[in-house]
Formats: sequence, structure tokens, C-alpha cells
Amino acid sequence: MTSLLDAINAIDTQPLDTPLRSTYILGFDTETTGTRYGSDAIVSACLVLRNPSTGFDGDVIGYWEINPGIPMDPYASKVNGFTDEYLQAHGREQRAAIKEISHAIVTAQLKNIPLLAYNAPFDIAMLNGDLKRIGMADLTTTINDTDDETFLSGATKELLVIDPLIIDREVSKRKGKHKLIDTTEYYGVQPHGSFHDATADTIAAVDLIEPMSRLFDEVGQLQLKDLMSYQRTSYNAWKKNFNGWLENQGRMPIRGSWL
Repeated sequence: MTSLLDAINAIDTQPLDTPLRSTYILGFDTETTGTRYGSDAIVSACLVLRNPSTGFDGDVIGYWEINPGIPMDPYASKVNGFTDEYLQAHGREQRAAIKEISHAIVTAQLKNIPLLAYNAPFDIAMLNGDLKRIGMADLTTTINDTDDETFLSGATKELLVIDPLIIDREVSKRKGKHKLIDTTEYYGVQPHGSFHDATADTIAAVDLIEPMSRLFDEVGQLQLKDLMSYQRTSYNAWKKNFNGWLENQGRMPIRGSWL
């Protein structure tokens, strides 16, 4: 954690007109006890700081295994390999680990370093759920409470996020599955390790930005200040089309928003 935080602190605050192809990125992924926000909890998490000029070779990685104090769902255990016995023996105390993860993310956000997560709402919701469980505020509240400039101006700073799933749907228009393993295969990204490992999944998701930026100018040129509105617009257009298909199949439409 110390080397990751030191590396984040050493970076100058990025201008909001920084294009996606040139930005520092803090990749994020979790493995969890299950998929229920607020009820399940994180059992492993990875943060990967990516320097756009050095790529994978310059990555600085933080990794946590956490004893969540609640049992693993058997299906989740089968997918990610964690067991209650292993986590009780090797996992960090939940409060300390979650505070460290949150602190690193907030520090990066205050330097306009976006948080990248594949299907970002899931990992962010799981982390916010654990923050609530240990009596802490969610990420966005903490960012605004910590940012003196924003606090004094009365403005609100939102979480700056890159979700390769949303961006790929917008630009590739490809059919078929869009799980991380499918998307990395489409862009020719070779994983560093096995999928459903938080570190391997984080690096694979971060690796997607380079080929996306190279193949699609609108991705590479997308500025940080436009990042969230671009992804929300893309998600809403996808949801409208997907819900039309669901309704034609006699199925219930999906609800809610992206971030």
C-alpha cells in the first residue's frame, strides 16, 4: 500500500482536458462473497496505477485479501477460489483494509486520476457497501469532504470513472457476450494471469485502453472533463435498445442507471 500511495502522491494533478490516451489510470477490481450490494462484502481487491508512458512494465500494484466476517456464498467461492477458512487465516482485518483502499482511490481522484473498473457500478457499489458497514462515508462524499477547493466553492465533485464495458459497447457495436474475457479477446489483450483473480482482471481491464484508443479516435481523444457524460449517454442509449429487445421477448426491462 505504501509504494502505491507514494506513487499516486508523486503525480501532479492532471488537467481535466487530458485525453484518455494520455491519462494516468487507477485500475480497480474486487472478488466478493457474493453479488448483493450491502449484504455481501469484498474478500480481495486490487488497485493498479498505470503510467501511460510506461504501460504494464511501470505498473504499481496494491493488493488486499480481506476477512469480511461473513460467509462466502458457495457459488462465489467456486468462481473466485476463496473459502471461509482461507480468509479467516490469511485475510486482513476488514476495517483497516477497506480504509486503505478508499484512501488510495480518494487520493487519486483529487489528482484527477480516473478509477477504471470493468462493469464499474458493481465494484464501486461493493466498496461503498463495505464503507457503510465499517461506519465510513461513500467514496463521493469522502472526495468532496477532502477536497478543500470544492468544499469552499460550494461545488460538487463527482467520482471520475472509466468503464471499458460501456466504452466498448459504444464504439465497437459488436454482437455477442461482453464479459471481460470476451472483450480482451476482441482487442487482442493477453491476460497476465488467470481471470477471476483480482490482479489479473484489473491489469487486463486497464490494458484495454491502449487498443481502444488506437482503434477509435473518439476514445483516445475523449477528455477527462467529458468522460462521465460520454459514458452516461452511451449507457442510456444501450439500455433503451436492450430494453426494446427484452420487451419484444416478453421480458421485464432493466431499471436504474449507470453511475
